[in-house]
Amino acid sequence: MKILILKPSSLGDVIHALPVLRLLKQHFRTAEIFWWIDSSLAPLIEGDPDLAGVVRFERKRWGKPQHWPEMFQSIRWLRAQHFDLVIDLQCLARSGAFAWLARGKFLVGLDEVREGARGFYDLAVPRKNYFTHAVDWYLAVLPPLGVPVHKNFAWLPERKEIAAAVERKWFGENSKFKIQNSKLILLQPGARWENKHWPAAHFAELVSRLEKKFPAVHFAILGSTDDAPLGEKISAAAPEKVLNLCGATSLPEMIEWVRRCDLLVTNDTGPMHVAAALGKPLIALFGPTEPRRTGPYGQLQNVLRLDLPCSPCMKPDCVFEKTDECLRALSPAVVLERIGKIIS
Repeated sequence: MKILILKPSSLGDVIHALPVLRLLKQHFRTAEIFWWIDSSLAPLIEGDPDLAGVVRFERKRWGKPQHWPEMFQSIRWLRAQHFDLVIDLQCLARSGAFAWLARGKFLVGLDEVREGARGFYDLAVPRKNYFTHAVDWYLAVLPPLGVPVHKNFAWLPERKEIAAAVERKWFGENSKFKIQNSKLILLQPGARWENKHWPAAHFAELVSRLEKKFPAVHFAILGSTDDAPLGEKISAAAPEKVLNLCGATSLPEMIEWVRRCDLLVTNDTGPMHVAAALGKPLIALFGPTEPRRTGPYGQLQNVLRLDLPCSPCMKPDCVFEKTDECLRALSPAVVLERIGKIIS
């Protein structure tokens, strides 16, 4: 049996979809399962023990006509696999079209009105209600296929070679970052939407207060190269205790950092979902988005948000009279109090 899963992006969405892979492989043990994913996220799942292969979606390259032959070659390869089952968990026009062009024997997707992707499917699975979490919606494609849904699986299996590399690189004898016998708190100050950002000044104040209250605590800041200025501002609050990792880790390395931490304080962004998948304690800071739909799965009790009339607005641009008030008004003192309950 051959199965194709389409979930090209984003980081959090791919994490949400991994339980579908785990349960498919448990039920169809001899199945060859392939994953269609944006090339920028391919390292996240390359070498996964439940996958037979990764099909790269070159979204940026294939947007230019001179690279269309590569796209057509990829489609021909998909057709040549003669997939028995194709599952589109992205439900956009392009993913629906690729899923249909793969010519699998049966195509299932999500019943989402946007872009009309459901018109490609043999079976469209509806969201139970507006507040159904994305993970549960994705898992809902399995019962119609005869696949049981349960939680007896490793969401993100440890990649020992990556964990060892992280250990050598940042925790070896020559490392300046010594966290033995202390707790490690990770901070994630970036996010794709600007109005998802808890202010960097708030993160810095939080670090300063935590360092005084819990002297043995160390911090590391996660993020992309674009987040480096945020990391610099925050690390200045306690230079001897904070390691700025913005732009310094690969996706697999970031996962292993989260695996070894004691707590993650995070905006609504990808590493938050990694921590939830790993069962790591976290505090998630929410403003414009709805945590019941896309919050930290299984840890919604650890979401901090303010009850404002405009929140959640579900929009990337704030139009409230006090710009970004939903996160700016969430004080470091409130976050500090919640952290104290978790790590004390």
